Amino acid sequence: MDEVDIEIVANPDVESPVLIEGLPGVGHVGKLVTEHLLEEKECELVRRVYSEHLPPQVSVGDDGTTELVCVELHALTLDGRDVLLLTGDYQAQDNVGHYRLTDAFLDVAEEFGVERAFALGGVPTGELIEEYDVLGAATTSEFVAELEDVGVEFRDDEPAGGIVGTSGLLLGLGQRRGVEVACLMGETSGYLVDPKSAQAVLEILQEVLGFEVDFGSLEDRAEEMEEVVGKIEEMEAQQSAMPSDDDLRYIG
Repeated sequence: MDEVDIEIVANPDVESPVLIEGLPGVGHVGKLVTEHLLEEKECELVRRVYSEHLPPQVSVGDDGTTELVCVELHALTLDGRDVLLLTGDYQAQDNVGHYRLTDAFLDVAEEFGVERAFALGGVPTGELIEEYDVLGAATTSEFVAELEDVGVEFRDDEPAGGIVGTSGLLLGLGQRRGVEVACLMGETSGYLVDPKSAQAVLEILQEVLGFEVDFGSLEDRAEEMEEVVGKIEEMEAQQSAMPSDDDLRYIG
């Protein structure tokens, strides 16, 4: 197999689609968004991207059949706006792979006439949170102003250390190709899969792109995660209430 192998599955007639990337990352925020859109909207698989930079494994379906790990691009329409969704179960395993794969994703985007893209992800806070802000970064000041108008926050030196992986390279490499790119990052603890953070990001996308989608299944997943968080907090409380070694020492 070549270093990157792009399988053409379909060539739908789309008009100036927007690219939305949601690969696994902190809190699985971006992936949850793209998965939700694929579940809620009618879509068509258009490309599979295979690479030796992805994990050396196959997935096994419910019927026992296998499929080589890949990244997929789907075409769909969100209330009149054509969109390409980029999603998968893995990112590249090495730095070179991130560059090679992101270049391939942008090649496909150019084929379909993409001029604007959104990379989605999470920003870890290191603690459980109640209010979910969405942080942003963009390739142009005009894009920054547009996103600020819909509630995206742009903070000095955040996220700390910059943006890595496919999301970061879509900004960097996309800008070099003349594609206007923004990264939307939902705040999340970073400990668990975070449907609430994903919903916060999806609400921003709705505002920017002008579409509506039902949040029911995301809200159900959020309730399930709240139960998990509740159990974790209960365990932490029990542990903090246990006597320490100093308390257990016998003084006669």
